Amino acid sequence: MTDLLPTARTGGPAVLTKGSAPPAAPPQEPGPPVARGTRRRLGPGRSLPFGRLIGPVLLIAAWWAASASGYLDPRILSGPGSVISTASDLVATGRLQDNVLISLQRAGLGLFFGVVSGVVLAVAAGLSRGGEYLIDGPLQIKRAIPSLAMLPLLILWLGIGEEMKVTVIALGVAVSMYINTFAFLTSIDNRYVELAEGLDLSRAQFIRKVVVPGSLPGFFVGLRLGVTSSWVGLIVVEQINATSGIGYMMFQAQQYAQSDVIIVGLVAYGIFGFASDAAVRAIERRALSWRRTLAG
Repeated sequence: MTDLLPTARTGGPAVLTKGSAPPAAPPQEPGPPVARGTRRRLGPGRSLPFGRLIGPVLLIAAWWAASASGYLDPRILSGPGSVISTASDLVATGRLQDNVLISLQRAGLGLFFGVVSGVVLAVAAGLSRGGEYLIDGPLQIKRAIPSLAMLPLLILWLGIGEEMKVTVIALGVAVSMYINTFAFLTSIDNRYVELAEGLDLSRAQFIRKVVVPGSLPGFFVGLRLGVTSSWVGLIVVEQINATSGIGYMMFQAQQYAQSDVIIVGLVAYGIFGFASDAAVRAIERRALSWRRTLAG
């Protein structure tokens, strides 16, 4: 059978005839060598068990070394050995436990009321334009006003009892919870809302299946900040007309220049703050296990 060879135009592609070899591939410009089997890692790396304890341990070691070498004046800052001895004495007399229990009760009540009120206000403002117009403005104003500035007014209204102390803590927690929960709730993609409307979901189903999963990351961010706010508020209220608590114990020690007792109180605040934040992180990892983030 005779091969049909079409006429090739000048500059056109080469034409193959029967039995001819294929044309050579055009030369390619050399490029940068590509390493096979290697990948650049841009993330923070693997997490270590109890890795967050490294910083506090190094801080304590530096404090211990500075005290042992004589760089720290014990009249200004007591050494770790003196602090441990003082803490043992306070535990033996029961003074530390009593004050710690009272402080935990105040912080726990303030945290509970603050979390509940902050979440309720965030949902009311995030799911209704009317609620947003009524709620968001006053809470943004409260965020700009420190809780310490409201103490004279709260003392005038509530006195100097436990109600005032719990209210100050709850106000700080509520603002943190509201700001973060509201921000994540209102940033939910509107396509999910349209999908819920197309599926004819009820209001309760919409909140359970769309609002809760979308705002849960913001809730945990607010909860971590709220836990910190509860301890900060506790430190403030326990040094103002208090008769018990860790802050009261530290205030009494200040009058007698007992820096070791003051440091025992600071260490107690630090331990409770670190432990509560770690607990919230653990709950967050379980509740948001479906997310893959840089935090691991």
